[in-house]
Amino acid sequence: MKQKILHTPEGVRDIYKVECRKKLALQEKLHHVLHLYGYHDIQTPTFEYFDVFRKEIGSISVKELYKFFDREGNILSLRPDITPSVARAASALYEIEELPLRLCYIGNTFINYSSYQGRLRENTQLGAEFIGLDSKDVDAEMLAMVVDCLRQSGLENFQISVGNVGFLNSLLKEAKLPPECEEYLRELISNRNYYGVTELLDEAGVRPEIKELFGHLQELVGGPEVLEKAMEIAPNELSKRTIKRLRDTYEILKAYTVQKYITFDLSMSGTYGYYTGVIFRAYTFGTGDAIVKGGRYNHLMEKFGKRAPSIGFAVIIDELMNSLARQHVQISYEENNVIIVYADSQRRQAVSLAKEFRARKNSTELFCKKAKETLDDYIQYGKKNQAETLLYLQEDGEIEMINLKTGERKASGKKEEPTT
Repeated sequence: MKQKILHTPEGVRDIYKVECRKKLALQEKLHHVLHLYGYHDIQTPTFEYFDVFRKEIGSISVKELYKFFDREGNILSLRPDITPSVARAASALYEIEELPLRLCYIGNTFINYSSYQGRLRENTQLGAEFIGLDSKDVDAEMLAMVVDCLRQSGLENFQISVGNVGFLNSLLKEAKLPPECEEYLRELISNRNYYGVTELLDEAGVRPEIKELFGHLQELVGGPEVLEKAMEIAPNELSKRTIKRLRDTYEILKAYTVQKYITFDLSMSGTYGYYTGVIFRAYTFGTGDAIVKGGRYNHLMEKFGKRAPSIGFAVIIDELMNSLARQHVQISYEENNVIIVYADSQRRQAVSLAKEFRARKNSTELFCKKAKETLDDYIQYGKKNQAETLLYLQEDGEIEMINLKTGERKASGKKEEPTT
């Protein structure tokens, strides 16, 4: 039992020291980007009433929710996705608000994957939600923010795959399939199993001209020329409107000068059932999953009693961290740490120095030297923990200052002023 409690359950992990510091620094950088676009912070509870994430909301499968009861017998759930929580909070807090809302957040989500496959069951997400306006300008702003966030993280090689659920929905409308058959077809398309798609449509007796439309889906992936091809085969007015919206959004993205990061995929249907329009995912090297997921959800707020078209995205921080590490992209953070090692007789002087360093915003650690430990032990500790400077206060009053980055040493018989 003792050994078991020392380890974490599958799908969760401890993050500490330098890795934790880098993660917090990354979150701060991305958070700042959202603030620069005028987004305001919101915090929602880690768990909610189960109904907030029920099947009708369009979040994940109920089987993959972490569920439990409170003392009154209400069913509660850890949030698998922060968007429904923000929609619920905005519906309650801004019931009579008419102006659009720009909200952003950082928080952890929890999904009890039925097929584990090494995926984290607890992830940190940083996201933004624009509530109250349905326009191509807002769609473009969201995509531009994603680009700015990923570039701010240090990534340069990434691509945002953009689609519109309305296009696939228009094809499904023409196919006239039963609900369970339609759901399976979506899964096949999502997995790009077009042989399975053809087989299913044959078994369902779908008209040849409609089967041909589904056959074109695998070709509708690429640059803006894909939109022109899609317009040629669009079967109805709904599909034509979705393509025009994507085309107009792309033109606005040129003003943001981010179009080189955009590709189109008209087979996309989205992970969550609440998506209604443009959807997008960002991919890069070093991870098989998307590092950003987002889209428009014009009817989600109605589930909580307020009509407000909305769009949002979430950066999966843990996936982004993995990608940065595998691409050898350094996450920069302030490295102005100081270590002061002192003899017992130099305690007062050491504390005084530490106060001065801290007043100058230097993180400072104090160590009273132990007899069995050498100066080199403290130097190795400092390097391991990314410290910049080590001050060694000796009993004879001598102070040795060591730059842990360069190895340069400087000795003085008097108290040094902080220079880090």
